Amino acid sequence: MTSPLLSITGLSAVSDRDGKAPILRDVSLTLERGEVRGLVGESGAGKSTIAKALLGILPRSVRITDGSILFESRDLLTLSAGELRGIMGSEISLIPQDPQTALNPGRRVEAQLTDGLRLKRGMSSRDARQRALKLLEEVHIRDPERVLRAYPHELSGGMRQRVLIAAAFALEPKLVVADEPTTALDVTVQKQILRLIRGLQEAHGTAVVFVTHDLGVVAQICDSITLLYAGKVIEEGRTSDVLTHPQHIYTKSLISAGPRYDRPDAGLTPVPQTVFEQLRREIGIPEVRR
Repeated sequence: MTSPLLSITGLSAVSDRDGKAPILRDVSLTLERGEVRGLVGESGAGKSTIAKALLGILPRSVRITDGSILFESRDLLTLSAGELRGIMGSEISLIPQDPQTALNPGRRVEAQLTDGLRLKRGMSSRDARQRALKLLEEVHIRDPERVLRAYPHELSGGMRQRVLIAAAFALEPKLVVADEPTTALDVTVQKQILRLIRGLQEAHGTAVVFVTHDLGVVAQICDSITLLYAGKVIEEGRTSDVLTHPQHIYTKSLISAGPRYDRPDAGLTPVPQTVFEQLRREIGIPEVRR
């Protein structure tokens, strides 16, 4: 039996900025090769903190207090800065959240796609350019020659996101971290991007950690789910199992709170306050007295 690609065990973190307030509470999860796992939760749940810990880009105010992140048996938390640089981009890559700010506005798309190919793979400028053209074709950009010559501001939001996806898969990494990559896009483009990510993931056999707050997105792209609240894992499992047979009352409430496409006239049902009170008791969050 092969070991998982990624294994997070007992990961805990605090914010020194907020008086050592817990951000992650004993988080454990595994990711198999080729699996797409959704990290799901509302704002402040800890999903982006996990993603940043994987990428080695946690802010200085966040401190890991316990746990390990094993990527192919290497603990990312114990590696030197140089060792992390060797892994990031080539073995682990990122699809950022905002295509407007993630690309360098002063550099053409070609330079931003070929830098990693030349530096990490030792390609010549000509070979790197040909690879970049092929990547743009893979993300269904119709005129890749024009896009290579373009600056980011000359492209639409959907086109910029496709460029970022191409960059993330350029070096054929084993793991891609997708940090809410469809949040800034309209619904029509969002569906196209999700289909695109899934297609590339299947074609390359890449594992994906998909950060999102949207259970509808999870249902479309994720094989498995880890649901978080206040830095704690509340429920996890195969996507179909969790969405059709949720076990925790918080999961059930979140599913009930979503829109019903089979009943468009039905109103939204907010998560009851009693559910949050139960969560705080389970996690051990002290009650805020007013």
